[in-house]
Amino acid sequence: MPQLVGTSRHSGFDQQTLWFRTGRTYAAARWRQWPAATPGILVACFGGKRASPILGGVDSGSVFNCSSSAEPSVRRRIASRRTRRGLDRTFTSEVPVHRRDLLRVALGAASASWLLPGRLRARQDRVLSGGESGDIVVVGGGLGGCAAALAALEAGLRVILTEPTDWIGGQLTQQAVPPDEHRWIESHGATATYRQLRAAIRDYYRRHYPLTDAQRAATALNPGLGSVSRLCVEPRVALAVLEALLAPYRSGGRLTVLLEHEPIAADVERHRVRGVRVRNQVSGRELDLSAPFFVDASELGDLLPLTGTEFVTGAESREQTGELHAAERADPANQQAFTVCFAVDHLPGRNSIIDRPSEYDYWRAFVPRLEPPWPGRLLDLTYSHPATLTPRLLGFDPTGDGPAGRLNLWIYRRIAARDSFREGTYDGDISLINWPQNDYLLGNLVGVSATERERHIARAKQLSLSLLYWLQTEVPREDGGTGWPGLRLRGDLVATDDGLAKFPYVREARRIVALYTVRERDCGRDQRALETGEDPQAVRAAEYPDSIGVGSYHIDLHPSSGGNNYIDFPSLPFQIPLGALLPRHTRNVIPACKNIGTTHVTNGCYRLHPVEWNLGESAGALLAFCLQRHCDPHDVRADAGLLAEYQRTLVARGVELAWPAS
Repeated sequence: MPQLVGTSRHSGFDQQTLWFRTGRTYAAARWRQWPAATPGILVACFGGKRASPILGGVDSGSVFNCSSSAEPSVRRRIASRRTRRGLDRTFTSEVPVHRRDLLRVALGAASASWLLPGRLRARQDRVLSGGESGDIVVVGGGLGGCAAALAALEAGLRVILTEPTDWIGGQLTQQAVPPDEHRWIESHGATATYRQLRAAIRDYYRRHYPLTDAQRAATALNPGLGSVSRLCVEPRVALAVLEALLAPYRSGGRLTVLLEHEPIAADVERHRVRGVRVRNQVSGRELDLSAPFFVDASELGDLLPLTGTEFVTGAESREQTGELHAAERADPANQQAFTVCFAVDHLPGRNSIIDRPSEYDYWRAFVPRLEPPWPGRLLDLTYSHPATLTPRLLGFDPTGDGPAGRLNLWIYRRIAARDSFREGTYDGDISLINWPQNDYLLGNLVGVSATERERHIARAKQLSLSLLYWLQTEVPREDGGTGWPGLRLRGDLVATDDGLAKFPYVREARRIVALYTVRERDCGRDQRALETGEDPQAVRAAEYPDSIGVGSYHIDLHPSSGGNNYIDFPSLPFQIPLGALLPRHTRNVIPACKNIGTTHVTNGCYRLHPVEWNLGESAGALLAFCLQRHCDPHDVRADAGLLAEYQRTLVARGVELAWPAS
């Protein structure tokens, strides 16, 4: 008798696969959510003689998020006949099927070579209200998406750029995170266009802000004088500069920007995406977007599940990756914390205390359950030092430098230092709050239902508001008092009614199963030295013949939803291999954000602003090259002549392919 042996989610938070077994024969019934209120719709049943569930040649346990609570309500997309790896049959249907029918259908597939009854005939998709076509569709308007669009536009292509919020710019703007960069950023280690973006931001301040003479003359102008970055700036300024870079192409008609649009479906045939359907989140209007190539520059890797592109989430095991800092056991749900950032200024003598957040009592008492242990309550100035994991006391003083010998959190991500501007420009400094104290650990944005995802975002917002309320009312001061009631929430700087950033700061997304996966042995200093036998102070990162850029940042994993404390250790200045941007099977979708072929560990140094920009720029240039040469991205990597020619186009653009020998 066939029996249910497990479930998995391999299309993010909106799709579920149920696995059944009869002897050594396995079958799967797949469902997708569309919307939650509708009955389920059977997507496919797979039958094959294998000793374990295998999909597309990849072990489902290592690729797909396991879940037993997914709601099986959904809509059919593309399901094609598969014959490899024991999956000898595929059945498709677009007819609504309720949960009780799922068992009957899947059991039939597991029991024999079962054919769908005649009443489960395919029907036509409903007519769309419109459509657009271009040379490239870029899904996600973050830094990678903007860079990809610009590179393609500069090559003369027509580009469609979609963005789920009403701001482009990703982590630099909508997420309110100043750029985390390496110490050489002012001279090298980034693309020429990324440095031009930084220069344009500084020029914007010089043209439009009343800077002091000293700051106006500063070559490396840093308006916020924050300690986290050499360029701490207001999100609106970065947005204005990015909009200006895109403006001539929008006016010229070669760039279509669809704000507040999210992808909801894809048309796929034989590993090629023919179109992506997006929905306007305000009007509900849907569009079909078609192009020869697609870029997934979304913050969470939204295009991967829709297109059937294989992906990984969470933490791989040490056995899978061979990494020193990998987990003992794989856990797709063990993902880095995300953070809802916000901006505040400080007006001495003013009472700007917000209403007490509804979850304040919970977060005030919350102690993270981590291993190694967190030193106490999350809302406290003591935290785990990322590298040593020992308790470390921080400072917080919005009126000065803070206590000697301690990091003053007020200065850490300060984006406007009042002393950088002429007197009277600002009432006080402005700082962005993205600290360990508002890292949200209780759930994920990937691998959960849409309802659960929204619940986690709402709770993360409550955590951030609770942190602000605690700073206003309870944080210890050096004078023995408590609280800074003059802290004022600056929602006007992020253009939201609740005062919080438009989108959570995402550290980890779905990651493609790539032709090449970057592992710790490639760029982790200690493992690299161990495997090469070289001195840790002299060893260099792995060199890739298919390099498309460079980056540098220590491997920095924040505490995770699976209960891990910080994982923070030195890395080496690294290259970006083209193979990490190429999905194993999908031919015309290229990632350009945190969704490239890294691991849970190496994502910790590939997720930062300049690397994301480099990914997008090289992806856009790659697809322009492919259109000119009438080839696919995979062909470029496989052909030494094409690869060399493509790399020359990158160098001509100012993309650095290697670090200096010194």
